[in-house]
Amino acid sequence: MSEQFRVGQSFYPSQTRFPAKQMAPAPTKKPFEQWLQDSLPGTSQKPAQPLSFSQHASVRMRERGIELDAARLAKLEGAVTKAAGKGAKESLIMMDNVAFVVSIVNRKVITAVEQGQLKDNVFTNIDSAIFV
Repeated sequence: MSEQFRVGQSFYPSQTRFPAKQMAPAPTKKPFEQWLQDSLPGTSQKPAQPLSFSQHASVRMRERGIELDAARLAKLEGAVTKAAGKGAKESLIMMDNVAFVVSIVNRKVITAVEQGQLKDNVFTNIDSAIFV
């Protein structure tokens, strides 16, 4: 640098050596409440998909004469939603003397068994039980 300056005098170089920093646009921020709701299991703003029945469950229900009217179906869906809110993945739902094994993650009934056929049955691969 060939420029001269005196003690106590401010020094400003005549040329900038480095190009000005390019600032990235600030990311859009979502409110903390929205972030919290999105991160909790079973509480996202997305509407829950309807409850479905596997082929196996449909056959078993038909064979065993298990019928679900709109009120009982709503009760079962409510239990599934509650289980999802607690982080359950596979649940045994007892409702009106019928045991339903449900994949909470897929919202799918895997099988259904009436009370009379429950004796000596073992339910495996479940992480929760709900009594409705």
